[in-house]
Amino acid sequence: MKHRIIEGRLEYTSRKPEMEGQNRGFETFMFTHHSDGKVTMRAHCEIYDPEPTVMRDIIYAIDEHKQPMDCHVRLTVGDEFMGSGWMRFDGSHVEMESYGPTIGRLSQRVAAELPLDGFGTHPIVSDGYMLSTKDWDKETKRLLNCYLPSPDHRGATPPQIAQVKIGAIYLGKEEVTVPAGTFQCKHLQFVDDASIVPGTGGMAGEHPAYDVWITDDEDGLFVQGGVGGYMMTWYELVELKR
Repeated sequence: MKHRIIEGRLEYTSRKPEMEGQNRGFETFMFTHHSDGKVTMRAHCEIYDPEPTVMRDIIYAIDEHKQPMDCHVRLTVGDEFMGSGWMRFDGSHVEMESYGPTIGRLSQRVAAELPLDGFGTHPIVSDGYMLSTKDWDKETKRLLNCYLPSPDHRGATPPQIAQVKIGAIYLGKEEVTVPAGTFQCKHLQFVDDASIVPGTGGMAGEHPAYDVWITDDEDGLFVQGGVGGYMMTWYELVELKR
């Protein structure tokens, strides 16, 4: 085969005092690295807590220049179908074809604000991979310009085009041990605070600080991370196959 495959699983746990360490969901993923430099990411996500439950299936393609190509999302909330949509970026516009019981059949096309840093697809591994495509040797703070199918913090709304600008900070390199192994990592943080990174905001209300550790290599795999504030959640890589 000319392509390379990476597969893994993340566990979601709670850090709320009354639920410390309890499982609140999981994510399985697969990255296909094609010989022409393109990448296809697939992810299945399930969130059990808080109610209503969320189930998300994603197929996301990125080109050899780390630009989004297309993304398909199918969403179930409270174990009921919420919507399905397909996004595409052609270099100048973002378009979306979607359907959901509350929005009906929807076609959208908007001129994209450039440069575009990626599609915000909501799987945790996608968050890490987006950060891995940036050159952190040149700067420690960035304003990321993204388009996504939902500005909700859990992505639990019918697929429609939304633009979000969120800050990212590079905090250095660390060695991290999780159930899947020990990894040399970059430690970064998403921030939705204009006093830290000007221009941030838009995630349907301020998003709590979100720490992310990714492998310090070309794959940029999510190893561990957590969100503070009202969410108080933790994510950890428990299985990996390269």
